[in-house]
Amino acid sequence: MELKKNPNVDYKGKYVLFFNIGLVLSLLLVITAFEWESISTESVVDLDNYTITDELLLLPNTRHEPPPKPKPKQITLIEVPDDKEIDVDEVAFSFDIANDDVIEEVAFAPPPDEEVEIVHEMVETMPSFDGGIREFYKFVAENLKYPAQARRIGIEGKVFVQFIIDKDGSLSDIKVVRGIGGGCDEEVLRIVNMSPRWNPGKQRGVPVKVRMMLPISFKLK
Repeated sequence: MELKKNPNVDYKGKYVLFFNIGLVLSLLLVITAFEWESISTESVVDLDNYTITDELLLLPNTRHEPPPKPKPKQITLIEVPDDKEIDVDEVAFSFDIANDDVIEEVAFAPPPDEEVEIVHEMVETMPSFDGGIREFYKFVAENLKYPAQARRIGIEGKVFVQFIIDKDGSLSDIKVVRGIGGGCDEEVLRIVNMSPRWNPGKQRGVPVKVRMMLPISFKLK
């Protein structure tokens, strides 16, 4: 026996209709969701109708006033007594100058120029030793003692001695210009200080000071 459905309860024939109705409802829900206005959580204050109450007027003033300026100190003037005045009568000056008195002018003469003696290097007549320069070296050879230190070390050479022959023929300012050491320099100074007088040098016939320099040799035999 074949079963047959009641056409009133057969929903397969109405499937397309239900699908279209569902699609339309879905679209309506989506459109409604986009168009729905969200409720704002912000509170809006109407300033036009807002009334300032007395509580707002009683708020303390937070502005800081500048500190008061310090009062200037008063300067107290202390009176100082004036110095004691000197009576003019206590100090008396008297000048007794007659009309005939004349003050003599004191003239100061300039000090005399000190005569500076010139020591010549070359003159018309050079100083000389009695008997010539050979006699002077003979005098040196007879009195010279070869220093033991120089002999032991073997020092040889020439000592150059310089001296001034004064106007009277005496020797002064004796010094060694170039020495060799070993006691030879001191020996030369000793011998020259023992030297007899020389004949002074002359310039235009007048005795003058002349500086001379002579070598004295030391040689071991």
